[in-house]
Amino acid sequence: MLDAVLGAGALDRACAVAAPERVGRVQAVVGLSVDVTGLSGAVGDMLEVGEPGASVPVEVVASTATTLRCMPLGAVHGLRTGLPVRGTGRALTAPVGDGLLGRVLDGLGRPADGLGPLATARREPITGQAPSALARARVDTPLSLGVRALDTMTTVGRGQRIGLFAGSGVGKSSLLSMIARGTEAEVSVIALVGERGREVREFLEDDLGPEGLARSVVVVATSDEPPLVRLRAAYVATRIAEEFRSAGRDVVLMMDSLTRVAMAQREIGLSVGEPPATRGYPPSTFSLLAQLLERAGTAERGSVTGIYTVLVDGDDHNEPIADAARSILDGHVVLTRELATAGHFPSVDVLGSVSRVASRVTAPAQRELAVRLRQVLAARRRAQDLLDVGAYVAGSNPLVDAAVANADAIDAFLRQGMDEIADAGDSWARLDRLVAAMGGR
Repeated sequence: MLDAVLGAGALDRACAVAAPERVGRVQAVVGLSVDVTGLSGAVGDMLEVGEPGASVPVEVVASTATTLRCMPLGAVHGLRTGLPVRGTGRALTAPVGDGLLGRVLDGLGRPADGLGPLATARREPITGQAPSALARARVDTPLSLGVRALDTMTTVGRGQRIGLFAGSGVGKSSLLSMIARGTEAEVSVIALVGERGREVREFLEDDLGPEGLARSVVVVATSDEPPLVRLRAAYVATRIAEEFRSAGRDVVLMMDSLTRVAMAQREIGLSVGEPPATRGYPPSTFSLLAQLLERAGTAERGSVTGIYTVLVDGDDHNEPIADAARSILDGHVVLTRELATAGHFPSVDVLGSVSRVASRVTAPAQRELAVRLRQVLAARRRAQDLLDVGAYVAGSNPLVDAAVANADAIDAFLRQGMDEIADAGDSWARLDRLVAAMGGR
């Protein structure tokens, strides 16, 4: 009778409203974790700790028969045992759609630029799924990044995932800003995870600029944010990029840095009782990296080209996170401190950098040019000790002779100013002239 008067489903809605609210309690607050009893929930569920209007959001990250172990998405100051906890009945979601272009979001997908509400009402769960391996389109089209050394020597394809590997202060973020301005991709999604707060505004105003920001979505979680917020920022950015890909767009997803995402997961894993494994990283860290990185790439239509910076610990490129990321990614660009301290920018070690799809996205003639320059650089590196002490005899090796005679031209080709955007066609033409001058053609 009630359904006939008020409409279908009215009785169910009335029963839901009249149902008693189930309230749990905080059992313990230890370190970064909050233990809750009296509620049932699944991993990923959002809860509210405290009285309505002054509550702190937390997310369930582990569960036992009697306790939900949660991590806060805000400050833990003021939390104590006995506080009421209420379920929200939902998991964390991210805003998606064209209304995000030109906006800056925090790690939970909320506006952080003071420009008012987002011009999109759509929200999707942050836990998206990687495209099926057999449904992925092949990577067969080059993507210009506007950086000469990358476009020619480590060519990136649409839908590729590549890492920028370097120690601290070597120029990863600066190179990423060059790519953000110079890439020909339709949309850029940029995640700044664990960065210094001082650098965010500098990146937006100086590196990205109004023109770059207009076709970008920036997600920011600074180093002082709780570890769960830093981790979720990576998921929010990836989910936004996935939705643009689903619309058939070619997207560049830039994340600075993947290492700090792994560090956030380490803090979370250790707080909930996971055993430390390699260098203190719990096993969940390495499975998380695979799940997150596999979500980028091509799909049946559209693509997400992933560019991730990796902060190598103590300049050790074989440390656990760098080694795991390198095994998952489709290529790696190595930046060296020796080049950075010598004023060579971008400080890309061409011989140490590899793109696993370069042979599929470049023409045979282009590959010959890149291989020739690599041969000359490798010969010079092998003979460097002899050159330094003046023991090298000219004419002993034609490749070394070419490297010495054209050292300034090679250096000028591989260098590039921060504000310079290199056209891919011009870069290949310049490499052709350089190789011809070295006697390669």
